[in-house]
Amino acid sequence: MIRVGLVGFGMASKVFHAPLIAAVEGLQLAAIVERRGRNAEAAYPGIATFPTLESMLSDATLKLIVVATPNATHAELAEQALSAGRHVVVDKPVATNSAEIAGLMALAERQNRLLIPFHNRRWDSDFQTLHHLLHEQTLGRIVYLESTFDRWRPAPRHNFWKEDGVTPGGGNLQDLGTHLVYQAFQLFGLPDAISADLVIERDGGLTDDSFTLRLRYSGQSSHGLSVNLSSNCLAAIPRPRYTVRGTKGNFVKWGLDPQEARLKETGRAVGPDWGMEPATAWGTVAVDVDGGMVTHPVKPIPGDYRLFYGGVRDAIQGKAEPPVAAIEAWQAARLLEWAVQSSKERREIPCTWDIPPSQ
Repeated sequence: MIRVGLVGFGMASKVFHAPLIAAVEGLQLAAIVERRGRNAEAAYPGIATFPTLESMLSDATLKLIVVATPNATHAELAEQALSAGRHVVVDKPVATNSAEIAGLMALAERQNRLLIPFHNRRWDSDFQTLHHLLHEQTLGRIVYLESTFDRWRPAPRHNFWKEDGVTPGGGNLQDLGTHLVYQAFQLFGLPDAISADLVIERDGGLTDDSFTLRLRYSGQSSHGLSVNLSSNCLAAIPRPRYTVRGTKGNFVKWGLDPQEARLKETGRAVGPDWGMEPATAWGTVAVDVDGGMVTHPVKPIPGDYRLFYGGVRDAIQGKAEPPVAAIEAWQAARLLEWAVQSSKERREIPCTWDIPPSQ
């Protein structure tokens, strides 16, 4: 049994980390850092609570530390836990810039400990289904993918660190862009270049709330591949989550994976139908069969965020590689930095994927 200490008990911990850890065999949610209140004890009776990470690290039985605090604190807390000889999971983004992530990677290597980014949306139902379609080459050679993650939040939340315009690590690009670029990497690898638009669309907004990232894969084939990733907070009429064009057909998917909504509703990751989408939410494939277009719904692969923590358990036990490699967090952060540069300079930025420094 791997005893786990969770740092923070805000939305990320309550909705994602705590219920997922509690649902995975071989992991024990044993302790939580909660600076204010005793909400964790009410939700998980018998759990130990601590006011700080330093005090929690005094419990030598805790083998894994999960950092789920505001973005600007991730690097410092992860460094503290790694320095204390613990394996560490860090909610995305691992840090607010790629240099900090490179430093944490080097520290983890020196300490012979695992640094694992929490990129849960690799286990979204729709993403798993799309990944399978591309692997099976159902759509032929892919020429275009548009991936969106929109919300309807017309009023900025100035008292929230993600939108106050002051706290590092805020803004929609860091919040949702990290998910979208990580998924693009899983599908197509690292792009050759990026161009981007980051804007503030909402009245009174203080941080970027809308972005469009255009990834160019010129080496994918003689014809190239275009990947557009976008998000905004004024989506009163939703766009498709995925739109994919290939030489044999198209795939369109509306709506988000249901796991987050269910976790918010129940606070538990259990049930035989976990991660299943209703038939009304299935994506649609249209393919050319002998010169005629055949359109049909695609039965999705169930999503399961629990597989992330199952992979963490297996990696700590030496049975498998980590479910997400630390270098992937560095790559995502580096691409977002180029996106900011592109938006400011109004030009495409070549992606030079240098290996991060080891010192």
